[in-house]
Amino acid sequence: MIVNDPIGDMLTRIRNGQRAGKSSVKSPNSKARRAVLDVLQKEGYIRGYSTEQVRAGIENIDIELKYHDGLPVIEIIQRVSKPGLRVYSPSKDLGAFMSGLGIYIVSTPKGVMTDVEAKEQGIGGEVLCKVY
Repeated sequence: MIVNDPIGDMLTRIRNGQRAGKSSVKSPNSKARRAVLDVLQKEGYIRGYSTEQVRAGIENIDIELKYHDGLPVIEIIQRVSKPGLRVYSPSKDLGAFMSGLGIYIVSTPKGVMTDVEAKEQGIGGEVLCKVY
């Protein structure tokens, strides 16, 4: 299956998996997806992830979802910048999502990071998604 928006596809798999109460979901492997998952894991939104080989040259990412008192930790996970409409923001314009309780994940020249880290380093970039 050809996917035009790999990060959006992964976010949808996470959202659907948590709504269904799954303990983990699978997504095709890519460097961009792993970078977003690193930020989600560091911020405590997922338990972790691992890669597994399906066959020669094809790998999947097994994403372990996180729950607290039976409820998903992630309430909102939405794609901001899409293939048809890219959203870029300088560091001074990166606002706080949900009054600072949520995060924006930003792709910068120094890697994928949260909006808070991007502001601290004084760099902007493409706003990939927002998570609460």
